[in-house]
Formats: sequence, structure tokens, C-alpha cells
Amino acid sequence: MTLEKLKELHQLNSHQISQYHDYANVLIEQNKVMNLTAITEFDDIIEKHFHDSLLINELISEAYSFCDVGSGAGFPGLVLAIKNPDKHFTLVEPTKKRCNFLNDIIDLLKLENVTIINERAEDTVKVHRERFDVVSARAVANMLMLSELCLPLVKVDGLFIAMKGQKGLEELEDASFALKILGGKVISTELSMLSDESLRYNIVIQKIDKTPRKYPRSFGQIKRKPLGNRKGG
Repeated sequence: MTLEKLKELHQLNSHQISQYHDYANVLIEQNKVMNLTAITEFDDIIEKHFHDSLLINELISEAYSFCDVGSGAGFPGLVLAIKNPDKHFTLVEPTKKRCNFLNDIIDLLKLENVTIINERAEDTVKVHRERFDVVSARAVANMLMLSELCLPLVKVDGLFIAMKGQKGLEELEDASFALKILGGKVISTELSMLSDESLRYNIVIQKIDKTPRKYPRSFGQIKRKPLGNRKGG
């Protein structure tokens, strides 16, 4: 996908296109010395990272505070921050080198609406429990684990958006019991297809009740005894 096509699809201005151009080029260069993405061609980055991230933009139109869990190289959080300078984005990333990359991009693009937190999501919730209008996660873990990591960060009436691939609905079924325990309710599943015919499911979950204080558990506990087992927790 070209930048011009991205501009057309997502109603971007020239300044934003320039920012995405610089972001993609720095990502390609930095990826030569550190593991940021398996996607290395410019046009593929535009489609499979930037366009893919922007697919949830309309879902966050009413939100102000947004948290991206396991942000990696900034997808979707940093991409959405460029599109939405009037909203605030918190990017949670446990790997220090990736946080350094994110901060370099923020400085390069002169973004003033992004905060980077270098820690795991289960630690972030100690300070930021039920603080965000929207929490997202993309290519971090399966839906069952993500639900326990992300829903505690979402305000009641806020949204958790799980950005998944072709197994998204299967993962959602496995996580149905956990969502109920954690205070979430599925309100929609948005399906898209990229040019290579790969499927994208953006699963939208509303926080309808407070998450019990004992969640999230430690990452080790979440992994060993998932809530979907009905014996978990």
C-alpha cells in the first residue's frame, strides 16, 4: 500500500503522511540492528502495520485516554497518536530497547500526546487500574491471557479492543468465561481483509462491571492456570 492510498483511506493530512513516512523509514533502519518487526518492505509496513492499526480509529472516536498494551514498535498506539493529536496515548512495553525506539520516534515526530511506560501490564495496573477509556493489544498473546491483562486497565463503560488475526473468533470463544469474570461483554467483531487476503478481527469488548481486585494475577499464574479453564484464579 502506498502512502497516498493510506491518506485516501483514512483521511490523513499532508503533515501526518510526512510523519508516517519518517516513522516507516526509521523503523526499517532500526530493524537492521534490533528486532522490531518481521515486515521490512516500506509498502508492507504501510499496509500491515499502519493501515491495520488505523482500522480501529473509528472505534475510539469518543475516547480521550488510550492505552496500548505490549506496544512493541508502536502498533497500534503510536500510529493512532499521529492520527489523533487531541487524544492521549499511553504505550506499555516491557522491553527497554523498544521503549528507546518509541521515544526516538516521539522526539523525531514531535508528538506531545504520548507517554511510554517501560513495564509489564500486570505492573501498570497497580497505578492505572480502570483509568483508560480504551485499551488495545495487537499481536501480544492469545485472547484469554490478554483479557486478564487488559480489562483491569479499562474504565467501566470503556472498551477493550483485541486486534487479532484469522483465529480471532476461535480465541474469543475460548475467552468467553474469562470475560464474564473480568467484567467484559463482547459488543462487536469487526472483520477486515488485507491485500494478501489475510483476515483481521478487531474484537470490541465493553467493560460493564469492575474487575475484581485480585486480577490480573502474575503473568506466570495467568499462563499456568488460565481463567478459561473454569478452575483458573
